[in-house]
Amino acid sequence: MAIARSARPKPAVIVVMGVASSGKTSLGERLAGQLGWPFRDADSFHPPQNVAKMAGGTPLNDDDRKPWLAAIAAWIDDLRGSGRNGIVTCSALKRAYRSVIIGDRPDVALVYLKGSRALIGERMASRQHHFMPTALLDSQFATLEEPGEDESPLVVSVESSKEAIVADVMARLGLD
Repeated sequence: MAIARSARPKPAVIVVMGVASSGKTSLGERLAGQLGWPFRDADSFHPPQNVAKMAGGTPLNDDDRKPWLAAIAAWIDDLRGSGRNGIVTCSALKRAYRSVIIGDRPDVALVYLKGSRALIGERMASRQHHFMPTALLDSQFATLEEPGEDESPLVVSVESSKEAIVADVMARLGLD
């Protein structure tokens, strides 16, 4: 159920979530370009040992994710504390992860890029120069806890064109 545009305050920070290859970085970069806001991909917050583990085909566990999520939350809080805006992508597959990076921050909007395993698997297979192998996509879908209505997510289908997704998100967040 989508929240009416008037009921949703304009966000200070946008968190774009979804499984690998759902289009998080593409959307984040495009939104940042249109809004003039800084953009960070959550991958840039991973400590080197996490990157090595994923590159080796091993899924991360919750202990591996703690410093990563804390770093993302700190960046969000720095932006908010200084009155700036920003966009960050993060798989944020579990509610517990979203609690760390969004929690009770009412000025942080959650955009969930939702798509089928088949479509996202095709996209992942065509990607080059990314450390996440396609074998880990099944573990991402198995881990995924879709955001509930109480998290006020903006649920966006990944089946539309990139331009249509950007326009949809901008309009629904009142940023157009």
